Amino acid sequence: MELGFDDPLPGAQNQPWHRDFPSPKATYEERRITSLAFNVTAVDTTLEMGPFEIAPGTQWERGQEFDNQMFPSVAEWPRYAATAQQKLAQMGDISVRSALTIHRGTANRSQHARPVLVLGVDAPGAGHAALHDQLVTRAHYAAFPPLVRQHLVCRVVDQLVPIVQKHTIDGLLVAAP
Repeated sequence: MELGFDDPLPGAQNQPWHRDFPSPKATYEERRITSLAFNVTAVDTTLEMGPFEIAPGTQWERGQEFDNQMFPSVAEWPRYAATAQQKLAQMGDISVRSALTIHRGTANRSQHARPVLVLGVDAPGAGHAALHDQLVTRAHYAAFPPLVRQHLVCRVVDQLVPIVQKHTIDGLLVAAP
């Protein structure tokens, strides 16, 4: 599980088209989805705020030739844009997608942030656990029922400390046209 906020601020630019992880063989060979992303919108989204866009059906693309197996070449962007669906989610809306669906945030030309809570959930054996660094204090861990502790993949620590992202997001730092 991975939990975070995507919070495009005023002035945010178009993100490059991307997926959240490299595609596993289970998806591109067996057509099995091993991870989902739940987006929970915290504000009413307008066109000026830079809505989230997805290119439906792209979760099945291998992506082995993508930069870091996550960022398709700029030459492919018109193909994604031609099928893109903009999501004008309203506060409290929840959407679910494969984390492998090619998507992007678009430019925020408003004076308001567009915060979205993103919960990534992996199937057992998906192989993404090594990319996440969830921390739980010993006191909180001890308070969880045994069934929760059995399924929780985390580091148990005395005190919470800042964590460093373990999967490659450098491609998101490049402003897209």
